[in-house]
Amino acid sequence: MSARLLPYWRLLVAGVHEQSTYRLAMLGGLVANATFGFLKVAMLFATVRAAGGELRGYDIGSMSAYVWVSQGLLGSVNVAGTSDFADRIKTGDVAVDFSRPISPQGAVVAREVGKAVAALGPRGLPSIAIGALVVGMSMPTTPWPYLLGVVSLVIGVVLSAALVYALATAGFWLIETRGIQVLYMVISGFFTGLFVPISLFPGWLSAIATATPFPSMMMYPIDVLTGRVSLTRSLVLLGIQAAWLVATLVVGALLTRAGRRTLEVQGG
Repeated sequence: MSARLLPYWRLLVAGVHEQSTYRLAMLGGLVANATFGFLKVAMLFATVRAAGGELRGYDIGSMSAYVWVSQGLLGSVNVAGTSDFADRIKTGDVAVDFSRPISPQGAVVAREVGKAVAALGPRGLPSIAIGALVVGMSMPTTPWPYLLGVVSLVIGVVLSAALVYALATAGFWLIETRGIQVLYMVISGFFTGLFVPISLFPGWLSAIATATPFPSMMMYPIDVLTGRVSLTRSLVLLGIQAAWLVATLVVGALLTRAGRRTLEVQGG
């Protein structure tokens, strides 16, 4: 591995180890995922049945797949907007980050991705398994949705971390960022497709959602992984995800550079 990339790899591994220490918290997250999964199943299944057994491409099996995969991703995709980096800006500890010979953005994103990967094992996969065993779901029988789905999921997780990092840089100017974190949580939870599939939105609201990076965090990986979209459409969605990821990383880097010029740290 390149010497320039090795520190970020080690930070990613450190994120995995950090998240893995909170076993009881992940067990609690799994219980919460399963509980809300059953609630979503009850509501969305009733919606599909009321529509005659099919609603905008979703039947009972595909809706179940959406519910349980979305619940499984909840621990790995940051829809809450919280970030330790925002606290480091507020306390002035970010000055130490700037003194290190690596990118603060790269360090934060690598660590957050490591934590997201660690959450997939004890929290994400068991959530999906619970849904498959207790409720049942329709999943692809060919390998390409799973292969492309893994790529889509990786992009979505990295995009999630990059977006939250960019949000945290607002602390360079606002100091206190809890208000915009709450706003981010409301908007992202809705537009990622966490509560209901975006395809069920009214046309005008669906257009707004797809004009944001939020569907690339969760909805698009779910569509690809569950085989709801064709191979061609899957490749298009991957391209959209990659474009949003590049744009978000660029914006985050520019905000970091601008924030560094305005940063003032006082203390002894």
